[in-house]
Amino acid sequence: MSDYRRHRVPGGSYFFTVNLLERKSRLLVDHIDLLRDAVRAVRARRPFHIDAWVVLPDHMHTVWTLPEDDTDYSGRWKAIKIAFAKGLPKTEHLSTTRAIKGERGVWQRRFWEHTVRDEADYAAHMDYVHINPLKHGLVQRVADWPYSSFHLAINRGWYESDWGTNVSVDIEAGERHQGLPSL
Repeated sequence: MSDYRRHRVPGGSYFFTVNLLERKSRLLVDHIDLLRDAVRAVRARRPFHIDAWVVLPDHMHTVWTLPEDDTDYSGRWKAIKIAFAKGLPKTEHLSTTRAIKGERGVWQRRFWEHTVRDEADYAAHMDYVHINPLKHGLVQRVADWPYSSFHLAINRGWYESDWGTNVSVDIEAGERHQGLPSL
């Protein structure tokens, strides 16, 4: 069994990267309503604030803030992953290990987590979430990607609608900038 530790701060803000097992899949955008329903259902039972979220074809990035007395983001991710997978037809290839354990072959088992340290770190991770469709070459303008909280952030006055056109896509945030491998 793996021995890794996650940093937990009650009421903290966290950046996450969550990947599908098949990295060339389009399941997340092809089944965006199922994903939204899974997130809604989990938030109804175990509230958390979504600060930012972008859903790409095979992975997603998000920034959450948990309630003040709560640190259980892992339980929430597990519930979201299960709810999403249960709504999909069982067409994926299963490894022997996954079949024995009764697992689906939809998600990578773990996720990347980063505890947001301060306001500058928060801003960098918000930017990283929102620039991601441009970084992956999915759009020419950040505002053109439909599966992003960027549109809500524009409405709240946090970003201009043309943000990202003059921003480096190599923002100093996200899993590659933490000096650790993805889990």
